[in-house]
Amino acid sequence: MTKIAVIQHPPVYLNLEKTMARAIKLVKESAQAGAQLVVFPEAWFPGYPTFVWRLPPGAGMGKTDELFKILQDNSIDLSKKEFFPLQKAAKENGVVIVAGYNELDGAASGSTIFNSCIIIDADGTIANNHRKLMPTNPERMVWGFGDGSGLNVVNTAVGRIGALICWENYMPLARFSLYAQNIDIYLAPTWDSGDTWQATLQHIAREGGCWVVSCATTIKVSDIPTSIPYYDELFPNKDEWLNPGDAVVYKPFGGIHAGPMHQEKGILFSDIDVKAARSSRRKFDVAGHYARPDVFSLSVNRGPTPPVTFE
Repeated sequence: MTKIAVIQHPPVYLNLEKTMARAIKLVKESAQAGAQLVVFPEAWFPGYPTFVWRLPPGAGMGKTDELFKILQDNSIDLSKKEFFPLQKAAKENGVVIVAGYNELDGAASGSTIFNSCIIIDADGTIANNHRKLMPTNPERMVWGFGDGSGLNVVNTAVGRIGALICWENYMPLARFSLYAQNIDIYLAPTWDSGDTWQATLQHIAREGGCWVVSCATTIKVSDIPTSIPYYDELFPNKDEWLNPGDAVVYKPFGGIHAGPMHQEKGILFSDIDVKAARSSRRKFDVAGHYARPDVFSLSVNRGPTPPVTFE
């Protein structure tokens, strides 16, 4: 059996240094409890830019610019090895880490931020980095468009894993690109929650015949520093849950295995049999005996962004 830990704690909002310190503490806590895979939500480093849903386009752009600068200053640049502390934590604790983060494209313009998801293997090496293909609605005010270079399922110490971010999971071809790579554990870090999202995860588990793990950042207004610009305008209800979390694990071919953990801060632990994914596809193998390659085909353009690799 493989123990996974789904993180349902908030970051230190828009503060990368303190968020990284919190992440390392949570990784250590998870490993001490026996976890071999640790999963963080979408854009957890250093927080999801929820302000894009609360400021109007046009009239709110000046305020968005100010908040974007703070986000940009606290985003992670892989070319500067800014994930090294988390890589070190993965190696020291012998765990695989999957983490959503704001990625600053320092290797190109030095200005564009992407909504990215990184997979760090238990030896501390970066196994994959994926940039969200299509930012959703107002997210396009802060994030650039990703490409196909990160649409990979990779071998790790806990099996073959891959990830799509939030509403990418509504894209049938993106999902199939992972199914066709013999996926065991499908990660869906997100900002979404609720019954509709749970229904989507249930469908993916059945369609893909794989373990599905999802989590959003559980966070209340009280977790947001009052020093954030336009705090009172953005967050008038000081008791509001900005996101309930809903960390959950679904079994291959469907059915809840653990969670969802709703409006609760903590870590969702779950023991899974990774090999159950492959055996579950006896009835329906979407990329195997059900694929009909004589009728359908999928081509994935995996350029132009090269993977960033370093020790």
